[in-house]
Amino acid sequence: MAISATFDQLLRGGRVICPASGIDGVRDVAIRNGKIAAVQSDILPTSAREVIEVTGKLVLPGLIDTHAHVYQYVTGRFGMNADMVGVQSGVTTLVDQGGPSCMTLPGFRHFVAEPAKSRVYAFLSAYLVGGLEGHYYPQLYSPEGVDIDATVKAATANLDIVRGIKAHAEIGGFARWGIRVIEMAAEIGRRADLPVYVHFGQLWGLPESGTNGEDVDTILERVIPLLREGDVLAHPFTRHPGGFVNREGEVHPVIQAALDRGLKVDVGHGSHFSYRLAKKALAAGIVPTTLGADIHGYNTHVPAPAGTPDQHEDDENHPFAGQAKFSLVQAMSSMMALGLALEQVVPLVTSNPAKMLGRADEIGALKVGRDADVSVVGERAGRFVLRDNENNEVVAERLLQPEFCLRAGARYEAVAPILPQAVAA
Repeated sequence: MAISATFDQLLRGGRVICPASGIDGVRDVAIRNGKIAAVQSDILPTSAREVIEVTGKLVLPGLIDTHAHVYQYVTGRFGMNADMVGVQSGVTTLVDQGGPSCMTLPGFRHFVAEPAKSRVYAFLSAYLVGGLEGHYYPQLYSPEGVDIDATVKAATANLDIVRGIKAHAEIGGFARWGIRVIEMAAEIGRRADLPVYVHFGQLWGLPESGTNGEDVDTILERVIPLLREGDVLAHPFTRHPGGFVNREGEVHPVIQAALDRGLKVDVGHGSHFSYRLAKKALAAGIVPTTLGADIHGYNTHVPAPAGTPDQHEDDENHPFAGQAKFSLVQAMSSMMALGLALEQVVPLVTSNPAKMLGRADEIGALKVGRDADVSVVGERAGRFVLRDNENNEVVAERLLQPEFCLRAGARYEAVAPILPQAVAA
């Protein structure tokens, strides 16, 4: 009589890096019934029904993208297909940043989070309109467009998928309404007891009346005192005014003090990302906590739904514009090209975001008994050009590329058409 296999799948011979477990070395990962069954050396190949050879590959806890825009169709061209950004890009967990609002959250749950093969959470928009049409209409984002009570109620009633609040602190909004909107967002975060994720760097163009006495370089120092431990400062390396580097080219002194009192930093790569400014911030000791890709339909080449805006009056300079292709894994390569070690980068997309989401006991680690969320990533040596949307270039001597992932044991190849191709230097 044949003896049945102990495991369903065996990932054999890869370099397992699991910061939460303190593992970094060649290990085998065994999976049974969609769960991690063992992580150890030299598991017998005959013990598994399927053996997947991953020698020379990185085997990581399922990658977590802390900055996604996947409210497809409801947010017009802005919202991407969740699985294209997720499992088809080697990423098992997505956090939609501000797509759904208290009004549109039920639709997000039913039409996006529940049917997606990827695991999907959301940071609920502080604004009633959420991410409708990618914030092309700034007049909708005034204090009158915020309902604190309704947003707190929606968030606390849906804590299985709502893990934070999304807000913006940038010169276009400050010039229109001052600091009131971010004060309201901070109150929502306090009352819901959820982290607030704050977009810094310009989002909207200035009104015709100009800055109305607002100074882009004072926004950070005015907003940070409103925030609590665990709140997140996003887009630190933005190419637009209002990021971590001021107009004099210096890192704001308030940043380190904010980190010292427990605020977090998310790269929020996107089309905002600047290698030039990232180098300055990293040189000043500002190391991000998490790394989100910030892919959306305005900085990625995907077909636009019929009738959505295909041009903007200031398209060439619009903050959403971008030509450089990127992904979460490519963003990992960016951080390595800027001087961070692989061992520093892996926590930014695994254990750290799991903590940010309050889900460190469920995701972000390869631990026995958990869902088998695993990302397998190839690593190429050579010289590869990485380019940002200021046309700055860096040369990466190690390029990471997603190969496939397992989401609760189900395998998905990294075949997303949005994934960038390697460009040799």
